[in-house]
Parts: sequence; structure tokens; C-alpha cells
Amino acid sequence: VQLQAFGGGLVRAGGSLRLSCAASGRTFGMGWFRQAPGKEREFVSAVSWNGDRTRYADSVKGRFTISRDNGKNTVYLQMNSLKREDTAVYYCASRRAWLTASNENEYHYWGQGTEVTVSS
Repeated sequence: VQLQAFGGGLVRAGGSLRLSCAASGRTFGMGWFRQAPGKEREFVSAVSWNGDRTRYADSVKGRFTISRDNGKNTVYLQMNSLKREDTAVYYCASRRAWLTASNENEYHYWGQGTEVTVSS
């Protein structure tokens, strides 16, 4: 499975962005991770194969929403009330299992990343 993430950009604090991750084929559990400059990659959100289960990092709960459209083989990350600390390269990932996971080692396919910069 090949994944392509897009939708990043420059936004002011308090603004919104929607990231998309398009897959070349059918996917199961999907996730979003991010890596800020000088930091390790961290979990952001995950969604199960049919969208009925989601998981979020505490730092984004209530602000970010993950969803998917299996007809389009696409997963979305709606990011609202963005903060400067959300600045990072965001990666989407896919795993060969039905449910969600927050450990990046449980993902098998990765997209190339899309950069999000939040300014003050």
C-alpha cells in the first residue's frame, strides 16, 4: 500500500487545517503521527478499519478529528484550534490489522509526510 499525505501548510494559531491521506488500495487501521523539529515522532490519532473506533493523543483531544472514506481510500485529520506546538511534519500510516494502535511499530506502511506550521 502506498500512502500520500497532503493538506499541510502555514496557518495562524487558532486556525484550522484538514490533512488527507490517500491510499493506493484498501487499508485497515490507519493513524496519524507527527514529528516536530528536534523531537521524536509521536502518535496523534488513529481510526479503525470502518471508522467506528478512534483514538487521540491527549494533546489533541477535542481539537482534532480523524475520519475516513473507504470508498475513496482516504483518511482525514481535521485540525482545529491549532497551536504553535502543533507545528510538525505529519505522517499517515497504515497497519495490517482492523483496529487502532498508538505505537508506531504496529504500522506497516508510511506516507511521505506533510508539513504543518502554526504561527503566532
